[in-house]
Amino acid sequence: MRWLAFSVLLSVGCGAGPETSDTGIDPDRIAPHVRFLSHDLLEGRGVGGRSEALATEYLAAQLSLAGAHPAAADGTYFQSVPLVEITSQPGSVLELAGRTAKPLDEYVGNNERQTGREVFDAEIVYVGHGINAPEFDWDDYKDVDVTGKVVLLFTNEPPSDEEGFFGGRALTYYGRWTFKYEEAARRGAIGALIVHTDETAGYPWDVVRNSWSGSQPYIEVEEGEYRLALAGWLHSSAAQSLFEASPATSGKSLSELLDMANHPGFRPIPLGVEARADLRSAIIPIETRNVLAKIEGSDPVLKDEAVLYTAHWDHLGMHDVGEGNDGIYNGAVDNATGCSVVLEIARAFGQMPVAPARTILFAFVGAEESGLIGSAYYAANPVIPMGRTAVNLNFDGLFPFGAMGDFSLPGHERTSLKGLVEALARDFSVALTPDAHPEQGYYYRSDHFSLAKQGVPAFSVKTGSTYLGRPDGWGEDRVAEYRSQHYHQPSDEYREDWDFTGIADLGRFGFELGRLVANQPDLPGWNPGDEFLAARERSLR
Repeated sequence: MRWLAFSVLLSVGCGAGPETSDTGIDPDRIAPHVRFLSHDLLEGRGVGGRSEALATEYLAAQLSLAGAHPAAADGTYFQSVPLVEITSQPGSVLELAGRTAKPLDEYVGNNERQTGREVFDAEIVYVGHGINAPEFDWDDYKDVDVTGKVVLLFTNEPPSDEEGFFGGRALTYYGRWTFKYEEAARRGAIGALIVHTDETAGYPWDVVRNSWSGSQPYIEVEEGEYRLALAGWLHSSAAQSLFEASPATSGKSLSELLDMANHPGFRPIPLGVEARADLRSAIIPIETRNVLAKIEGSDPVLKDEAVLYTAHWDHLGMHDVGEGNDGIYNGAVDNATGCSVVLEIARAFGQMPVAPARTILFAFVGAEESGLIGSAYYAANPVIPMGRTAVNLNFDGLFPFGAMGDFSLPGHERTSLKGLVEALARDFSVALTPDAHPEQGYYYRSDHFSLAKQGVPAFSVKTGSTYLGRPDGWGEDRVAEYRSQHYHQPSDEYREDWDFTGIADLGRFGFELGRLVANQPDLPGWNPGDEFLAARERSLR
């Protein structure tokens, strides 16, 4: 039946290459969405409660106005995502080598077991990067049993310039903090503490502190599932004090200990000191929701396949920071911008006289800031199966600094869409800039990763770093300023002087890319040898 589908494509303008259309995506339509979604009235779009209801109802209303129909299984715009909310209580105590660590200032952490109280006294073992990667002949744990112990480790992974070894400069999933906890749990550890440094994490301690303070949502623990009693981060100064208290590492600096972990001969080091914990948590069942909408495809065969657009609607909510201080984490750039662009892309598709061959899906997912929870739930409970999802185009954290000379789509080069993306970029007269900091693993830190793990060719469509009419380096400086002063801070607020021209151009690019993929006769895939290829093959079966 594919020949029939292809004949329909000719009638909807697939063509041999990129052929752009008038989308109506305009900076003056994007800005009001960003303004509203990041307004103080929405209280930082935290998961659960009034702020979530306001944000998601607004998104659903705008999707309805755009002509996108409800896509959730119950016939509404809302896919419920069951969670539990964990709030660490003031009575919690963590002692490391006999010294009480200060919450937020020296450590953050949660009880992933979702019990009201966990008390333990456990030996601490330094396990380097905490990675087990058989394909790279790398095992930081070696044959050391860490059952019932607390593992101490660095985030990130061994540095390499070799393309085939841990991805060269590019961080793989082995370097992400989420993997560290997963591997520690698989090893039977009772807890895992990640040593924070700006260099290895890629962001300052304040980002960790703000992200982990207050209530945290988690997917409910399944019966028989093993999780950590303590999953947390340790400030570099507290980590240095802990290593100094150990007879095995006293006198070694953090940089020396990290260097030891960067070599394959590293073996775990029992520190000879203990962690004593009395962790008390309030556990409340809650629900968040993904907002799902669709524009059904026009082809009788291909409409059962989809192009999926995603953006996360949530941010960090509100924190109690004392009277007179701003405790609302508005999340204007992160990610009111991405939501606003996807709303406008939905409106552009809704105005087409003939819909594309494949169905166009829109998923505004929740709890991204808590570990890509909403997108992971959607990937496990999709509207259209992963094996029939052509591509996921994700929009997250776009910079409203003006017209751009480049876009960035890190990960597109790993898929069969590389040629199409490059041709479209030429048509838009923009350069394609590779990930400027592959060592920070941004590919594994946004919602497209949840879809990639299930085999879907997936990547984010992002603003670049070159701004028209600005001197060289101006864009990099603005982005660096945002990351150091506003990322996951209350100051990520809407500004009247923002210029949404470049973001609108990016929206048009994302629309055209999705339209072209929706009209291709065959489903895209991953390149030979890619880490997600096997998952794609499973999904297609």
